[in-house]
Amino acid sequence: MELLYASCVGVLVFCGVFLILRARTFPVVVGLTMLSYAVNLFLFSSGRLSLNKAAVLGQSLEYADPLPQALVLTAIVIGFAMTAFLVILAIRGRVDLGSDHVDGQLPDKNTEKNKENNNKVKT
Repeated sequence: MELLYASCVGVLVFCGVFLILRARTFPVVVGLTMLSYAVNLFLFSSGRLSLNKAAVLGQSLEYADPLPQALVLTAIVIGFAMTAFLVILAIRGRVDLGSDHVDGQLPDKNTEKNKENNNKVKT
């Protein structure tokens, strides 16, 4: 169970970092969201994974730790607000700059072709 859980967190972190390194703003937003999901799973696992335990005191002899659950709930709310802010920021950047690239500039294909031609001429 722990290996599967750790693997899921690792895959989410990998995909989040991969998407953050993209050149467009939407994959960056999705990557940050995936990273926040990975952090939520990590926080939830800090309360130890257990099955068939009551979430409320007094209902059973064994109960789950409520602190990680409260931390994850708070992190979900903060993550939702952060995602909404980033989406609005990306839309505003698209309107102001005219492109959705992270640096605000489209790669100039003519410049890339000129560099390739210059390299061919030199060799």
